[in-house]
Amino acid sequence: MHTDLIDNPRPSHLQFHRNEEARVMELLEFDLDYSSLEDDFEDLVRLAATVAGTEVCLLNLIDMYTEWIVSGHGFATGQVPRENTVCQYTILEPEHFEVKNLAADERFKDFGGIKDAPHFRYYFGIPLKTPKGNSIGTLCVLDTIEKDLTSEKIAVLKTIAGEIIKRLTTQKHLQALRRELSEVKAINQRVAHDIRGPIGGIVGLADMLIRKNGKNSLDEVLRLSQLISKSGSSLLALADEIMGTGEVSSQSTALNECLTLGTLKEKLEQLYQPQATEKGICFDVSVNEELCFISFSKNKLMQITGNLISNALKFTPPLGDVSVYLDLTLSQNHRILYIRVKDTGIGLTEHQIAAITGGRASSTTGTKGELGYGMGLQLVKHLVDNLQGSMQVEAAPNQGAQFEIRIPIGMIAHLS
Repeated sequence: MHTDLIDNPRPSHLQFHRNEEARVMELLEFDLDYSSLEDDFEDLVRLAATVAGTEVCLLNLIDMYTEWIVSGHGFATGQVPRENTVCQYTILEPEHFEVKNLAADERFKDFGGIKDAPHFRYYFGIPLKTPKGNSIGTLCVLDTIEKDLTSEKIAVLKTIAGEIIKRLTTQKHLQALRRELSEVKAINQRVAHDIRGPIGGIVGLADMLIRKNGKNSLDEVLRLSQLISKSGSSLLALADEIMGTGEVSSQSTALNECLTLGTLKEKLEQLYQPQATEKGICFDVSVNEELCFISFSKNKLMQITGNLISNALKFTPPLGDVSVYLDLTLSQNHRILYIRVKDTGIGLTEHQIAAITGGRASSTTGTKGELGYGMGLQLVKHLVDNLQGSMQVEAAPNQGAQFEIRIPIGMIAHLS
């Protein structure tokens, strides 16, 4: 067995990294929208297919449940359960993973696309390794006939894989820069608002002295000077408060990093309807239509909601229901995002609920034998806690489950 693998009590076709949690956490740190990456990498997957001389090339990102085909040449983008992929083996390898005849390999012969059309035979995959050494996905090429890649072609494919990681890392840095710039703008707006009054007061007092053209009595000059001094001191204290404790939330991001209830609904439907349809589950996402115009940062929301939906789909039997409701609570100067994911699945015991809310959830098998990776709800709890949110769980055995998430999503600016 490879030194990076751990023993696995589940079916033998699944193996796992010792650093699986770190690998998945780093993928989440990229905060990617899997539905919007195809155009960004179309040129590289086309180039890789040309270099390899294969019919198909795919760029995949692999989380704990799913392989996301985010860009493809000769094959549509989409999603595949992780346990039904060849790439689950590629991310375990230091360099690459090759299968000459998929149909003759006991591990893969019954997978979709191998057993049935287009009847893939050849596979060559390269792990997408971050600078930290975590394999967050793969670049793979496939064909319906056997291939023999030269060392020169393999070297070029690895260079292309490296370029993909560079682009993803660049996008991550650009997102961080946009957030920083937006934070600076928000701080400037708050400073302008908060110091306008004190500065106006100082200017007004000075004008009073100037208008009298030196005819002020000594007492009046002293009184106004004291007022100016006190106002100036107050302004300095206010500036110290703004710079020291008036930090703006990192969720204040540029417009193109934002969501609304409507766009979040659309993305969730696009990403998770295929899973629900494949399992025969009725999947519905609804929102408070009256607040669809309000934008907020997408910061980790897709990951939080997506994990809850994946978990609900996993533990809901065919012909069951999974529903999502999104809403906003608006106070005088704050917004709270409300997320409810409800299912008609197998439910939870009080012990399981306590484990989830305590961040100790363990993996179990889904209603159709779907394999869990033991970290989905733990990650949700971790991300929600980091965003200073809350999670409540209501469930009972054989009566379904309901998860309610509340996350602060920033202050509403009031500039006069």
